[in-house]
Amino acid sequence: MNIYVAHLSWGTEAEALQDLFAQFGEVSSANIITDRETGRSRGFGFVEMPNEEEAQKAIDALNGTEFDGRTINVSEARPREERPARGGNFGGGNRGGYDRRRY
Repeated sequence: MNIYVAHLSWGTEAEALQDLFAQFGEVSSANIITDRETGRSRGFGFVEMPNEEEAQKAIDALNGTEFDGRTINVSEARPREERPARGGNFGGGNRGGYDRRRY
């Protein structure tokens, strides 16, 4: 099961996240998502646990608890939604700057 962990401290490392979840069973991987440009944590990550029962126990036990000075949110990760390709003309140019994303 893939687990989403939100509101992580900027200083949390993947190893600490893995150790936290290992209390509940086997952890296949733990990743902190970082900003592409700065390399700094974006404050969330994912933990993969092969056993669904152990994963659910970890979610139930850790959601809303304090970790590294922050109250974390823990839930089953949802499949990534496809986002439209960036680009296109959303205002500017000769159309007076109307931005339909804001309305």
